[in-house]
Amino acid sequence: MEPARPSLRQNLRSLPPAAWVLFGGTFVNRLGTFVMPFIVLYLTGKGFSVPQAGLALAMYGIGGVAAQFLGGWLADRIGRKNAIGFSMLGASVITLLLWQASSLPMIYALMLLLALVAEMHRPAASALIADLVPSEQRVAAFAVFRLAINVGWACGLTLGGLLADRSFSYLFIGDAASSAAFGVISLIALPHGTRTSRQEERHLTGATRSIVTDRGFLLFLGAILIGASIYMQNVATFPLHVQEAGYSTSVYGALQALNGIIVVLLELPITSWTGRRSRTRMVALGTLLVGLAFATLVVAKSIPALAVMVLIWTLGEIISSPVASAFVADRSPEHTRGRYQASLGVMFALGAIVGPTLGTLAYDFSPDLLWISCGVAGVLAAALALAAGRHPAPVLEVDTSPT
Repeated sequence: MEPARPSLRQNLRSLPPAAWVLFGGTFVNRLGTFVMPFIVLYLTGKGFSVPQAGLALAMYGIGGVAAQFLGGWLADRIGRKNAIGFSMLGASVITLLLWQASSLPMIYALMLLLALVAEMHRPAASALIADLVPSEQRVAAFAVFRLAINVGWACGLTLGGLLADRSFSYLFIGDAASSAAFGVISLIALPHGTRTSRQEERHLTGATRSIVTDRGFLLFLGAILIGASIYMQNVATFPLHVQEAGYSTSVYGALQALNGIIVVLLELPITSWTGRRSRTRMVALGTLLVGLAFATLVVAKSIPALAVMVLIWTLGEIISSPVASAFVADRSPEHTRGRYQASLGVMFALGAIVGPTLGTLAYDFSPDLLWISCGVAGVLAAALALAAGRHPAPVLEVDTSPT
């Protein structure tokens, strides 16, 4: 007889206090993420052109990719708490420096450095969840983590808009303060998590070797990259579709808000179902739904049809995202959790580059071709995720020879 499934309340109440501290610190940090959403308006208001402001955002994206590698390595070497604290306190200082920068080369350099430092905390935070929470509760834990990010981001956008109406200086000060607060919370209230020195790792399998010899994990990363590239159409080409359907930008904004509302209302209840099922099958289902959702834009033109499309895409996101993080946590050796989580972050970062680039090119040639391609890509991503589930993690040898 199958054991009774734990309720959502039981899953949440069984999470350790340190996990709730991490979720609370994450919410504070995201609530104060004021600079990035308004950086284009800030730079153009200072007299820079739109392409120049766009290049500043691109510099942040480049730094964000590099931050995943560095953040994962630091998380495994100096501990999760120290990596988060260093990242957030460093981001606070760089944000204030960016506030004072006036020349374009300095702004570009600080944007790159800000991303490199600020985004380093992400692999460490995910690795700490893996350290603190047993496998059967990880989907719920990562869902709460995502909820803290999404709710903080949504509230922060509203608050940031109010502050920007008064002065952009408040944005930089508030962003720096929230980053510093998360850094202090981390250093005071979070545990170190797993730390492994380079000397200790000589007797273990290194992260790079562990990843490249795990065929199932590589297939999984391929599925995530394709899925992320599809997902990024929501900010790259979906607004163009809404506009060409004859609707204003406020309609697009309302559809994006609908995505956030659905996430807040349904993500935690749905994890009670997804958390009990195969990780790779849930990732396959989620990426398939995201791909099919965008494929419906071949015919979805009315507002009700677009709302249904957003519902399908959001359900796919809810089903796959927390489970994907839990799969990585389950798959990674304890001493390489930071770098495994970093590999997941790199796929999302690359998807943010590949998706808009290929998507806008395809849309310019033929919108219908793009939407059909999204559906095909969703099927391919689902197939890769299912194939990943058929490859168990390889048994890694431990070097017992004396040093």
